[in-house]
Amino acid sequence: MKYLPNIHSPEDLKKLTQEELVELAAEVRQEIVAAVSETGGHLASNLGAIELTVALHYLFDFKQDRLVWDVSHQTYAHKLLTGRGERLKTIRQYEGLAGYAKRTESEYDHFGAGHASTSISAALGFALARDLQGKEHKVVAVIGDGAMTGGLAFEGMNNAGSMKKNLLVILNDNTWSISKNVGSISKYLTGIMADEKFQRLRTEVWELTGKFKRRDKIRDTIKGIENSIKGLLVPGMLFEKLGFKYFGPIDGHDLPLLIKTLEDLRNIHGPVMLHIATKKGKGYLPAEDDAFKYHGIGKFDKVTGKAAASSADLPAYTQVFGKVMCELAEKDKQVVAITAAMCSGTGLVEYSEKYPERFFDVGIAEGHATTFAGGLAADGVKPYLTIYSTFLQRAYDQVIHDLAIQKLPVVICMDRAGLVGEDGPTHHGVFDIPYLSTVPNLTLCAPKDGNELRAMMHHTADHPQDGIVAIRYPRDIVPTPIEEAIQPIDWGKWEMLNGQSQVAILAVGSMVQPAVKAAEKFAERGIDIAVINARFVKPFDQSMLDQVKTDARVIVTIEEGQLRGGFGQAIAEHLLSSGWEGKFKALAIPDGFVTHGSRAQLLKDVGLDTDGIVNSLEQFLQQQAKTNASLFQRLILNNFSRRKDSLKNVG
Repeated sequence: MKYLPNIHSPEDLKKLTQEELVELAAEVRQEIVAAVSETGGHLASNLGAIELTVALHYLFDFKQDRLVWDVSHQTYAHKLLTGRGERLKTIRQYEGLAGYAKRTESEYDHFGAGHASTSISAALGFALARDLQGKEHKVVAVIGDGAMTGGLAFEGMNNAGSMKKNLLVILNDNTWSISKNVGSISKYLTGIMADEKFQRLRTEVWELTGKFKRRDKIRDTIKGIENSIKGLLVPGMLFEKLGFKYFGPIDGHDLPLLIKTLEDLRNIHGPVMLHIATKKGKGYLPAEDDAFKYHGIGKFDKVTGKAAASSADLPAYTQVFGKVMCELAEKDKQVVAITAAMCSGTGLVEYSEKYPERFFDVGIAEGHATTFAGGLAADGVKPYLTIYSTFLQRAYDQVIHDLAIQKLPVVICMDRAGLVGEDGPTHHGVFDIPYLSTVPNLTLCAPKDGNELRAMMHHTADHPQDGIVAIRYPRDIVPTPIEEAIQPIDWGKWEMLNGQSQVAILAVGSMVQPAVKAAEKFAERGIDIAVINARFVKPFDQSMLDQVKTDARVIVTIEEGQLRGGFGQAIAEHLLSSGWEGKFKALAIPDGFVTHGSRAQLLKDVGLDTDGIVNSLEQFLQQQAKTNASLFQRLILNNFSRRKDSLKNVG
């Protein structure tokens, strides 16, 4: 590589000629393909945003100016050009670069975001803060990759258009639908309208007409002519009506054109929208041919584009869910599936192909998706609303107001519940137990494996509930093989996995298998621990809990969710109010945000892998045995003492 190794900051970029910048963009593309092939990540969208990123850092000074990315998984080239190039191959890895913009990672990351449609609102905040402080720097928002389908983007535009603050919004449109507009006429008209001389002439004519008696009619005529020109660029009229000066669409891969246009636009007053057309996967043929597949991908061979072979013998929960949805649709024509721009991520590709008339992708609009599902349910249809746990947070008001109050039988299927891994804190689904447990007329379920997920879903189709059913499951491989027969589920009831004991674990969903393994390790030491599959989080199985209380002197809850407001705290409240005199401990994710890394590493960090559960229980039981030895007839204390002595002898 000729240029990229010498780029340590955007200042180095500004030393290059435009011809050299074109070559640099090609090197950036090559480097991103190489890095993502080793780590996995968002590939196609990043390849489509390279020329734009180069042009922005060439023209602006983002130490002073402000840049907001949306969705910020498009920032790989941005990271390369802002001093993080040597660490790109650590992206999304534990203790490596984040896969999104992150304020604590770089002074060039002005606003962090892992989801979509936030940039215009945030950028307007930056613009207003600038003006309140008497500063003069530029504010730029880049929005694309579907983010304009979210209502929040239009709320921000509506407010920005009315406030008339100096703000540049770049719509990075990477779909094919506008390609017909990217031609010589569009380029010519946009070049004229963005040109500084044209804008100055436009302002002078506007001021001159203000001196005429019939100025309003004259100005209406001039505005009509301008709108007629812009009518050739159909998308622009919407943005104009929202108060933006619209330019485009232009070819987002024509670097000299981008530089010229941005240079003209950066000094125009008021809110400005530049519409650019880009191609996802640009410059890497496998990604160009299948941008859907290469949007987010695991490790792959950069030469052939072939994905690395999976070592997993069992399917992921997402795959199981997708198969079950097809089963439900086959036997019941009232079953429909709804997703918010996550057809592949939620496992619904096969369903969408088999039952297209009963599949609805509403775009990045979770609130709308939820109320839409409510309307379907209110008229007898059986909607399965499939949204990542962390993204459902955006629809919390709709869950309460539009579904729960009206007791509408919508099934909410929450993929990515718990720690998702490399996407980090913006994507960890660790808050759904606390935020859904407070909602009346809602049943919250957590299957222990793929078979139980299948059984729960079939039950909801065969026995519609009086209210919401929410099912949470992790981004993980199922722990046991999928059985051919569906085992009926005793709805609302927990499952006792072994006999009663003085020590009982109530494990939720993904934590059942680690709890069972932990209990097996204790059994090897002569300590019996009962494990209960607490598959119904809300309402919980009070009758089985009362049964457990009769023998257990220690109860421990384990959940892959936030401790505060979680399942454990609900159980603790019940035990306290019932007068139970035993000891209680809740194992969950501590109050705080968990970083990015492999799911296994993160579970280890928060003490929710098997070893972590064993260590926590060991410390807790030792403490209880020392303070009240008669509680366990000294059994536990003696076992641990012998274990320590044996370890010392081995040493």
